[in-house]
Amino acid sequence: MASRFQNGMQGVFLAAAELTRRGFVVSLTARNAFGADLLVTDQCQHAWSVQVKTNQSTSANFWLLNAHAENLKSKSHVYVFVALKGEERPSFLVVPSRIVAENVCKDTARSGSVWYYFNRDTEWPHEDEGWEESFGSPGRIPEPENPSPSLPKPEE
Repeated sequence: MASRFQNGMQGVFLAAAELTRRGFVVSLTARNAFGADLLVTDQCQHAWSVQVKTNQSTSANFWLLNAHAENLKSKSHVYVFVALKGEERPSFLVVPSRIVAENVCKDTARSGSVWYYFNRDTEWPHEDEGWEESFGSPGRIPEPENPSPSLPKPEE
């Protein structure tokens, strides 16, 4: 069975793969980058920082957050919540940081520790998994202004 760290990394790689499949350019950050697991661009027109949160259980209806989530609001910061489903395609919930910050839930345990989380059932206007609302479409790759000269053909 995978550890919590491995589940988290699996979620990061799955989110990166899905963004790449959709035509975005994706780079993983160093694991110590505050609030960002991925840096994403749509052919250098727009850029986003992405925080990925992963659950192993398909029955979980929330993802744990840190206390900073209440104040982390930016048009260029997005959360990708990943629900792993064993060998099946994971489900994603892609949510702008503003929506997350406005809907952070808090519970205090008997021990006194505070748990911050985002509920899967939070209502906000989106279709499907929320990719389009959070990132839009990457568009086509622009042609270079000064294209490189073509390479000479080898002599036969």
